[in-house]
Amino acid sequence: MADESYLTDVEVASLGLVEPLLRGAEDAGFRLCTRIQAEAMPVALAGRDVAGQAQTGTGKTAAFLLAAMQYLLTRPPAPDHRPGQPRAFILAPTRELAVQIGRDAEVLGRHTGLRTVVVYGGEGYDQQREALRQGVDVLVGTPGRVIDYFRQHVFTLSGVQVAILDEADRMFDLGFLKDIRFLLRRLPPPEDRLNMLFSATLSYRVTELAYEHMNNPTIVNVAPSRVTAENVTQVLYHTAVEEKLKVLVGLMRRMDPKRSLVFTNTRRAAERVRDMLVGNGFDAEVLSGDVPQRTRLKLLGRFTSGELPVLVATDVAARGLHIPEVSHVFNYDLPQDAQDYVHRIGRTARAGATGDAVSLACDEYVFSLPEIEAFIGHKIPVAPVTDDLLTKLVPPVRGERRERVQRGRPGERGRPGERARSGERARSGERARSGDRARSGEHRRRAARPAGPSAGAANTAAVNTPVVNTAPSSAGEATAGEARKPRRRRRRKAPSGAAPGESSSGPGPGG
Repeated sequence: MADESYLTDVEVASLGLVEPLLRGAEDAGFRLCTRIQAEAMPVALAGRDVAGQAQTGTGKTAAFLLAAMQYLLTRPPAPDHRPGQPRAFILAPTRELAVQIGRDAEVLGRHTGLRTVVVYGGEGYDQQREALRQGVDVLVGTPGRVIDYFRQHVFTLSGVQVAILDEADRMFDLGFLKDIRFLLRRLPPPEDRLNMLFSATLSYRVTELAYEHMNNPTIVNVAPSRVTAENVTQVLYHTAVEEKLKVLVGLMRRMDPKRSLVFTNTRRAAERVRDMLVGNGFDAEVLSGDVPQRTRLKLLGRFTSGELPVLVATDVAARGLHIPEVSHVFNYDLPQDAQDYVHRIGRTARAGATGDAVSLACDEYVFSLPEIEAFIGHKIPVAPVTDDLLTKLVPPVRGERRERVQRGRPGERGRPGERARSGERARSGERARSGDRARSGEHRRRAARPAGPSAGAANTAAVNTPVVNTAPSSAGEATAGEARKPRRRRRRKAPSGAAPGESSSGPGPGG
């Protein structure tokens, strides 16, 4: 349930937005401003630079989008602006965040006539380049892909009037500082544009960047007095490594979460957790850095819509994403960085809602608990691991989930016809063995005299045929191999005058 105290009494309509933006705000359901919107937007709307500190989920995306579009709609293009080139430039650290900003821009700017294009790595290279060539007003992108197109002269930055850095601290963490500086130095001078920077923390590095590439920015700090939201119920369970999966499944059965995120520290752990959840009745998928971009977006869409109730993720999903109505966050692995804990549990209880954050502390990762508790300023309440949580798990069938997706028939193992082919391979092996036994007497009779080419070819075919037709893991191959060994020993005992054709009848492919 939403907490009305999260909002201020400042109405969006009182900020002096132009009529097309007011209509867009109404379409998005904006009536009252959040704290970051109420404090940052008046400064930006007045044409002054803003460096804002605010947690994700506080409404900062709408704040800088509305301010940027207002700036473009109320001012003419720059003198050296070329038609179709970007007038506003927004950098984001991750593909998911860039896509989200683009979607919000489409809603808020629906009535403005401004064209937004989003570029990011992982997919759609030619499509994104073509979209840029067709013209863009608001360019949203991740540093790598933006630099790639810029160096190809797909667009220019000389006419940019608004520059925005979102999740600046995250971009530092991901090593984008050099890329950011490369792009900012290709923009018009800071005094000739509106600059906005938003970050969860205004660290020394972030502040230095702000003063280096901004025009005397106004610092707007709406960070809460508590590092974590008060409406997130936190609880910690101490458990052994071998019991973590049981405890997780037991907790999810007890809590019956509507929409939950399960965080792990590695992709391998995420896949293991996903498989166990699927095997025990939960519909779950994995979101990690190795998942293709197209698949990522589909998974996020299914999760956001409620079609997918459980998403098992690495920290790629912990920052910058606004996923509404996440009821539970489970830290299957305690994060090794205290800030990551805050960002993970910040996926729930967004925009004033309530949520639960459950963490499992095992021997492998419990060492990070003191740092986490020192960072958030309080102890995480500890709950006991009771017998009802240590439920008996149904072990997942290997590959069950993948095959179910491919075939659409749950519970059936093996591809259609696989059992039939296995039988054929077994019978092939039997035929091979029978043929070998039948030929063994004749082979002994011919071993002492030279064999013609036809005989050598026949022997080669007889030996190789079962091997070629047999899968590596089949019983047929093992049996065929056993059948070949006596012939190899007999060939070594053959007279030195044996013909080349007999030598060539050794092990065939796969032998």
